[in-house]
Amino acid sequence: MKGPAGFLLCSLLLVASHGIEVTAQNDQPDPKTPCANWMGGAPGYPGHNGLPGRDGKDGKDGVKGEKGEAGVQGPKGDQGQTGLPGQDGPRGFPGNLGQKGEKGEGAFVHRSAFSVGLTDRAPHPNVPIRFSKIFYNEQRHYDASTGKFLCSIPGTYYFAYHLTVYLSDVKVSLYKKDKAVIFTYDQFQKNNVDQASGSVLLHLSSGDEVWLQVYGDGDNNGVYADNVNDSTFMGFLLYPDLD
Repeated sequence: MKGPAGFLLCSLLLVASHGIEVTAQNDQPDPKTPCANWMGGAPGYPGHNGLPGRDGKDGKDGVKGEKGEAGVQGPKGDQGQTGLPGQDGPRGFPGNLGQKGEKGEGAFVHRSAFSVGLTDRAPHPNVPIRFSKIFYNEQRHYDASTGKFLCSIPGTYYFAYHLTVYLSDVKVSLYKKDKAVIFTYDQFQKNNVDQASGSVLLHLSSGDEVWLQVYGDGDNNGVYADNVNDSTFMGFLLYPDLD
């Protein structure tokens, strides 16, 4: 059916169906009203707690807080073990030239030596022989007026004498502090000129004296010297005491 009549018929059918749905809804009773068609039951018990939910995602970092105050300083800790030596650093530049030092003492500060000869032909016995011919006596440790050497530098000394013997036998000794140390005897041969000599190493302390002396009577005093024959006496310091 077409035309206005068809449209009208469709409209009536729609209105009729809507009215039937409204009537059906209105016929259902409200369970909460006293007029319900059945009796209401007793309230039920609360249900069990459900399982915990999953952890949520980590939140974002918050804003950085302000710096706190410094705490009280703690006690000093134990000393640690010595570390390994570090590598050598680079070599530095040469420093400035220092000031010139004072002049030091020479290597041969301690000197003591003498060498003397006889001028008298027959020295007196039992007294120091005075050798008055000076060959060397720079330190003046030998006294020609007494014939004695006076020690001024403690140490070890070497002494030696070479005597011409003529007209009589010779007996001489080298003395240290009024005590004879060595003796020399030469028996004179007529119509001849002999030589008597001796040498010794001695340790001397400051103030010790050393000299030569004829011992015995006048018959043993054949020490001789002239313009062609010498009788000599000498001594020198080998090395001083270290202290």
